[in-house]
Amino acid sequence: MLKGLIVFAITYVLVARRKHRFARLDRPAGAIVGAVLAVAVGAISPDDAAKAVDHTTIVLLFAVMGMGAFLSLDGFFERAGRLAIAHAKTRRRLIGAIVWGAGLLAAVVTNDAVCVLLAPLVVEWIARDKLPRLPLLAALATGANTGSVATLVGNPQNMLCGSLGKLHFAPFLLHMLPVAIVALAINHWVIVMLFKKELVGDLPQEESPPKLFTARSAITVGVILVTVIAYTAGASLSFTALGGFAVLLVVHRSDPKTVWERIDWSVLVFFGALFIAVDALARSGAAEWVFTRFPLVGEEPGLAEWLRASGVFLVGSNVVTNVPFILIVRPQMHTLPDPTLGWELLAMASTFAGNLTLLGSVANVIVAEKAERVGGLRFVEYMKVGVPVGLLTTLAGALILVVMRALW
Repeated sequence: MLKGLIVFAITYVLVARRKHRFARLDRPAGAIVGAVLAVAVGAISPDDAAKAVDHTTIVLLFAVMGMGAFLSLDGFFERAGRLAIAHAKTRRRLIGAIVWGAGLLAAVVTNDAVCVLLAPLVVEWIARDKLPRLPLLAALATGANTGSVATLVGNPQNMLCGSLGKLHFAPFLLHMLPVAIVALAINHWVIVMLFKKELVGDLPQEESPPKLFTARSAITVGVILVTVIAYTAGASLSFTALGGFAVLLVVHRSDPKTVWERIDWSVLVFFGALFIAVDALARSGAAEWVFTRFPLVGEEPGLAEWLRASGVFLVGSNVVTNVPFILIVRPQMHTLPDPTLGWELLAMASTFAGNLTLLGSVANVIVAEKAERVGGLRFVEYMKVGVPVGLLTTLAGALILVVMRALW
């Protein structure tokens, strides 16, 4: 038990901060060190380490980010941004366009990819038009996180819950779409209420906004929609996404180098290495010891117990970070009276936990780093938005899922 605990503790320290001066390690590098350390001290064997990596999640995340990269190559996001400003006309309405636009996009191309691709655009608006930094950046980060809850391809933790919990795309979408809509509405309302004064004013307008779609972007969107239809019909998520990506590589005939540049490889490395370090902790038996003494729910849980479990998922996902927490709690999920509801609550809470603090989600960090030239995002100021959004959306989401399950 001790070896796994020590490895996880060291790994957590390395990935909890963006950079470490003493070793100049970022989060992906810290996760790699943790994975190697787990094998080196005997907390996990090399063969078991290879098996610990959830390849399905890694492939799915890679393929979905790849499809999103083609929209970026065609300038789709720049045109969408110009149209958003033209139709919004005011700062307050622009917040709605960012929250809902980022949320809907994240549901099909992942929250991390949306933030990688849209953050430079939002930063340009802030710098060029002297728009308020905090509400716009927070709207992008939280909106992408919140909207990504809708589908099994919306974020890495949903992908992982889907893979480990044997969840199917169509039922998950049916249950989570109402959660996403209500949560995005809450997200939008919180930001507007918090920044009433900063959001007073009109936006500069250009005379002739562009059309949203070109022939290339229409093809890309069409392929993405076909993959969503295939997911809904029950096709393999990872293979279908990889197939859609392959079709776009062939059809668009773009230089692959330009596509690779728009995929966040560090995210893939981070999750791959983290699987190994966290599996070492799972093998230690520490998590099982805790949950045996403090079970998530009883044998016949009611609304209050499921809400309590959602609270545990929320806090645990933020303290340990979402993907490691899912791996830690995985053995307990199959012992629940209703494992499917448990996995859905875990996916929902671990997603919304990303909004609580700046370090709660990779998407938040991406926005903060890409916005450094306009002041970035600071930990305490972000919590002004993140805490109410995270708490309110988790409560609403848990209520919706439990009530829907009881009625159906």
